[in-house]
Amino acid sequence: MAVKAKKIQPAKTAAIEAAKKTFADYNDFIFADYRGMTVEQITQLRRKLREQSAVLKVVKNNFARIAFADMKIDNVADYLKGPTVVAMVKEDSNEVAKTLFDFTKDAPTLNVKGGFIGKEIYDAAKISEFSKIPGKKTLIAMLMSAINGSARQLAATLQAYVDKKSAGGDASPEAPKAEEASAAPAADAAPAEKPAEGTAEAPKADAAPEA
Repeated sequence: MAVKAKKIQPAKTAAIEAAKKTFADYNDFIFADYRGMTVEQITQLRRKLREQSAVLKVVKNNFARIAFADMKIDNVADYLKGPTVVAMVKEDSNEVAKTLFDFTKDAPTLNVKGGFIGKEIYDAAKISEFSKIPGKKTLIAMLMSAINGSARQLAATLQAYVDKKSAGGDASPEAPKAEEASAAPAADAAPAEKPAEGTAEAPKADAAPEA
């Protein structure tokens, strides 16, 4: 006699569909065991992740496994064992991972198990290294700081030039000219005097008399 497949109850089907709808709004997922955390600690962690446009969700493992499988997200079943929370992320997943690892200082029982990042599976070690990389927002802030620093330096240089000109000084540094447009003669040559009209030119002193 053939064994009939057990049908999923309508309530469970609805819960799985609701989970799939929630997961579909996010790109990356980080799984953690929240065993031993207090309600207050979970609330604090939710608040921190919300500031990064991420959402922390407590999931039922069976429903989450089916939902992820239906979404073609494989190999996450090992992370859906025991009390599980999922950090759902749209961007800057490394920043969210860093927040989770940093929070373990206040909640040592929080255990980051792994994640699904950029369509790849990250184990605990890999996601720990991933959390140390600056996120896009951090890199943009660093770049803007460098640009603003250069702009401030340029503005200060221009302002110093304007202030010096206003004070009547020569703001531009003196530099030797490569060439003079016209060089003055070393000494003015005096023109030769012409003899007066009606007078003979005196013979040269060293001229010999005619024989």
